[in-house]
Amino acid sequence: MTRKTVKEAAEYLRCSISLLNNLRVSGGGPPYSKRTGKVLYDTDDLDKWWAAGKQRSTSEQPRRKRGRPRTAA
Repeated sequence: MTRKTVKEAAEYLRCSISLLNNLRVSGGGPPYSKRTGKVLYDTDDLDKWWAAGKQRSTSEQPRRKRGRPRTAA
């Protein structure tokens, strides 16, 4: 099991560092651990997370909510 920093994980997944940072805050991203103030990703977890997002057609995509969430009046 190899551990990668956020920058290395972004390069490994071919995505931006900001995407990984945003997913870490909002949820839905790959599992991570934080040791001595440094965020680390296991390559096994990155591979599993990537594979879980595979789809066969566009009809399999989950519907996204648009606009702001409603607040109670």
